[in-house]
Amino acid sequence: MKSTITLLLGVFVYCSAFAGKQPNVILMMTDDQGYGDVAAHGNPEIQTPNLDTLHSQSIRLTDFHVDPTCAPTRGATMTGKYSHRVRVWHTVRGGNHLRASEVTMADVFSNSGYRTAMFGKWHLGANYPYRPMDRGFQEWLGLGDGGTNTSDCYFWNDRVNDTYWHNGVREFREGFNPDVFYQAAMDYIRKRETDDPFFIYLPTYVPHKPYTFPAPDFHKKYLEMGIDAERAAFYASIEHVDMLIGQLRKVLETEGLDDNTIVIFMTDNGSTHGRHSFNAGMSGGKGATTDGGHRVPCFISWPGGKLGKPRDVPQLSAHIDLLPTLVELCDLQLPEPIDFDGKSLTPLLRGDKSAWPDRTIIVERQRSEERNPKGSAIMTQRWRLVGHGKLHDIQKDPGQENDVSKEHPEVVKRLMADFDKYWKRVTPDDRSHPAPIVGTPHDEETFLSFSELRDGSGYAHGYAAEGSVVEGTWHIEVAAQGVYEFEVRRWPHEASAPFRGVPQVNKTVDAWSSSRPKTTYLTRGSIKALPVHSVSLKVGEFEGSRKPGNNEEALIFDVELAKGKTTVEAAFHDDKGRWMTDAYYVYIRKKH
Repeated sequence: MKSTITLLLGVFVYCSAFAGKQPNVILMMTDDQGYGDVAAHGNPEIQTPNLDTLHSQSIRLTDFHVDPTCAPTRGATMTGKYSHRVRVWHTVRGGNHLRASEVTMADVFSNSGYRTAMFGKWHLGANYPYRPMDRGFQEWLGLGDGGTNTSDCYFWNDRVNDTYWHNGVREFREGFNPDVFYQAAMDYIRKRETDDPFFIYLPTYVPHKPYTFPAPDFHKKYLEMGIDAERAAFYASIEHVDMLIGQLRKVLETEGLDDNTIVIFMTDNGSTHGRHSFNAGMSGGKGATTDGGHRVPCFISWPGGKLGKPRDVPQLSAHIDLLPTLVELCDLQLPEPIDFDGKSLTPLLRGDKSAWPDRTIIVERQRSEERNPKGSAIMTQRWRLVGHGKLHDIQKDPGQENDVSKEHPEVVKRLMADFDKYWKRVTPDDRSHPAPIVGTPHDEETFLSFSELRDGSGYAHGYAAEGSVVEGTWHIEVAAQGVYEFEVRRWPHEASAPFRGVPQVNKTVDAWSSSRPKTTYLTRGSIKALPVHSVSLKVGEFEGSRKPGNNEEALIFDVELAKGKTTVEAAFHDDKGRWMTDAYYVYIRKKH
């Protein structure tokens, strides 16, 4: 009898301690994987055994929507607000920098006593104050802001044996980068030194192009199935991450954390192959305003959270709902009041039988400064108003083949009124320029690359490698008056080559190619020399020009700057003084 009482008392103490402990949270996000790129959703080709298991154990949001492209989805997910409203309206050209004043998901978790970590793709800004380490993440491991094919990434990176940013310092790590990120997350869990709950954001760069694999990998079996090389590589990328998800969940189980950890899996936009392979009956793929462009998987698992049996939740939901939901589920304390665009899905997750009110959710293709309902999807549980005023009854017509706008003009009118309210809400200050802050101890060297050129062109190292034309203007904020060094370069530091030369190639890098071949999963672009005769620099009122020597790799201009915002323009010119292209890389350091 005494032993029974002791056992029951022990169980009571354990349960009481568990009941009072906030859950850990792991948010996983893949890049360019659509709703149909999961075997559990009916895809007859792909093999995703670990995602299928997670699917079978989760609450599945089956009408869950994100933006049609990657950076906007990340901005909305991190803030609980529409991406347009937080100034993330593009994937490059400074349009992907999350407004510095916004409170992020990491800020909220950190404010609530959580340890916060991010391993993977940020894509919401480079340089202070836009980096993950400036936005609430206490631990950060990632590549360039947008990934291996963007110009702010380490030049020699190709997703295998790469150089990463680790808490603001460059660090080489061996291995395929999804492995590096998941291994870092697993180590973070295993080596935790406190019992404080943790929030881990784990967004991979795959299956987004370019396709690079260590050997051997999963792509061979897809090739043997008769699938074309590009789609085989795409599927192989997904299956590789699927394998890592299984390993991560095993670590949670081994560490005794699986019951009280919320695991969320989602993707950032529709499939890049949705138009040409299984698409779960939807129309369109990445970038489209039809459901195939923005309806994605969202699985939420919390075994100890009293969410009820695994099941589908068919109500309309979106990325903007995740932060409000986690605030309620985890009992988080906001560092300041937040006017969310999303709403907590907790009643749906807990199986509340009360009526769930219909709502209107809007996602955009964006990239245009004009009011553009044609580039949007205006959605309710039943209706989709997309494109050139086409109205679809999504419950009867999931493939969005039939325009019923003429039969339901009152619905079109109501949805357009909802769009007008949305537009009024999201557009104030929506196109103001992000401005990295130079001359602070938070970031002693600011690296400006051409993917951040506002209103310009070009975004990948391939443009520089091939000598393509880029143009535009950088915007910066000067923290303190003083003299600043502006180092203008044809090649980044790690490439180490003169203005009129080319770097010595020591690694095959697919990201050098700005083209998008459709028949191979590994490509290599050429590297070309440019006959740079002179380099010009304009910073605010300062203007200067110099000629590089034959073996000179950089030209440094000393510029006295006042505190405040200013612009930077740099360019290369030929021997007749003609403009060739704007400069590719500029480094800024405060001198005194």
